Amino acid sequence: GSGEYAFGACGKAVEGPYDVGPVRSLYVPMRDGIRIALDVVLPDGLPEGTRVPTILTMTRYWRAAEGDGANSLQRFFASHGYAVVWGDSRGTGASFGEWPHHRARDETLDFEEVMDWIVAQPWSDGTIGGWGNSYTANTNDWFAERNHEAFKAGISRFPDYDPYTDLYFPGGVPNAYMGSNWGGRVKEMDLNTPRRRADGTSVGVKPVDDDPDGSLVAAAVEARRHIPSVYESMRGLVYKDEAMPLWNGVSMDWWGIHSHAEEVERSGSAIYSWASWTDAGTAQGVLHRFMTLSNPQRAVIAAWSHGAREDTDPFHPSDYPVDPSSDTQLLEDLCFYESYLKGEGGPQKELIYKTMGEDVWKRTARWPLPETRMATWHFREDGGLSTEAPSVAGADPYRVDFSHTTGTRNRWATNNGAGDVVYPDRADADTKLLTYTSAPLETDLEVTGHPVVTLYMSSSHQDGAVFVYLENVTPDGRVVYVGEGQIRLIHRKVSEETPPFVTAGPYHSYKEADAAPMVPGEVAEVTFALHPTSVLFRRGHRIRIAIGGADADTFARIPEDGTPEWSVTRDPQRASHISLPVIPR
Repeated sequence: GSGEYAFGACGKAVEGPYDVGPVRSLYVPMRDGIRIALDVVLPDGLPEGTRVPTILTMTRYWRAAEGDGANSLQRFFASHGYAVVWGDSRGTGASFGEWPHHRARDETLDFEEVMDWIVAQPWSDGTIGGWGNSYTANTNDWFAERNHEAFKAGISRFPDYDPYTDLYFPGGVPNAYMGSNWGGRVKEMDLNTPRRRADGTSVGVKPVDDDPDGSLVAAAVEARRHIPSVYESMRGLVYKDEAMPLWNGVSMDWWGIHSHAEEVERSGSAIYSWASWTDAGTAQGVLHRFMTLSNPQRAVIAAWSHGAREDTDPFHPSDYPVDPSSDTQLLEDLCFYESYLKGEGGPQKELIYKTMGEDVWKRTARWPLPETRMATWHFREDGGLSTEAPSVAGADPYRVDFSHTTGTRNRWATNNGAGDVVYPDRADADTKLLTYTSAPLETDLEVTGHPVVTLYMSSSHQDGAVFVYLENVTPDGRVVYVGEGQIRLIHRKVSEETPPFVTAGPYHSYKEADAAPMVPGEVAEVTFALHPTSVLFRRGHRIRIAIGGADADTFARIPEDGTPEWSVTRDPQRASHISLPVIPR
């Protein structure tokens, strides 16, 4: 890719100058006697008495499997002169204890004691950086919350800043695919169910060095067999502030790092976060954090699969190489540590992003972009979409089609092992939806930011889910998925409380006190932001807004029974519309 940002520019080769020492695997006891399994990898050949910074990762996906040596990340950082520590979070892998839900308090308190242990080692220079991708990005965010004096900087790749809105309940709609699949999969890992390797053999979690027969792992697993999967304990959850009985009465809101912004800010640690316009709600979460926290921050957002392994720009061929390459991404991580763990730091705030359909890296210190102008596109008769408001009254009926799907390779599947994000041509799917399509554009149009949709609609039911898709219709009639947003109708109330982070668009609290069932047959205003995006609509292409009430392969059916009949109003007083964040070119 071209553009004005060069990744990995600290100019080192991926192979560092040091040999990589053996993996040392041990238990470290916590304040309550619970033993946490850690793997330690050091650079080999350091002069006697040399002390080095440490890169820490805490995972719930097994720090290693039986027979594993150092992994590629451990080798990379150790070869560049860093100590690397990977641990199994409490209640997972070879560690003892229980894992009732993400970032339970005992799990995050352990992070502080692991850091205490690190700085007490003869090889530690007293500084720690965190590294994480996905779940480990979230644990990395909590390292900062502990305010440990050694913790200086963390890399959070594809985190869930607010797990309710960014992953499990976007718009308040239950992401059943994620909950059931992920919940079941990690429960199996916690029971040490053997996993198949590429060569056909099956392996369990790696025991520590002092557990040659695996009897300690077996004891750890036995002691947590009774813990229900997180999906079982989440069943029936509707509100963000619901105290869940199987979670010691904490809510999903509590275990989102967004609820602990003050502690994270107090740490002053630098944050480098990566997200994607096409990976769940990661871009939304990273931008909420970028707009909110005073910590030194660098953020990168482009169209990628979860973990930036594949390019997912819908205007590229499917086998388009990922940019930056995996090696360059590692060097970029190294550059960040070199400046924040060893050097003077860097910019206080910088967002580096790429617009889909245009191969240029851009950078900004402010979000939303200061030059944004919100352009209103109105829903018109005969499925039209126009910048001109309607002059006569009208409404469009729609009966929810619960068979509609965005497929099994969508933005909600990539973080659950589905890899690349692939949306087929949406032309057929759109026949099941209510669509509004513009005339061919006379000039290129860049949309970068948070589109906001406002529907004046009635329903035959008190509850439902509204999905709004932003699509690009090419001159040859292909319909390209660009982005989406959703809201559960009982969560439609625009909250008057102060949000826990700076938002763009209307704020919905998803809290019980703000619940607002629809009055069947009555027109209500339903307004919400779509997930942020950056996309170039080319001249001659058309903008389409498609609206539905279901995404069968991903989201729970709302309501469980019955088929809602909607009416979407488009008249001069109640003109349903979408506001697009347009960047003048």
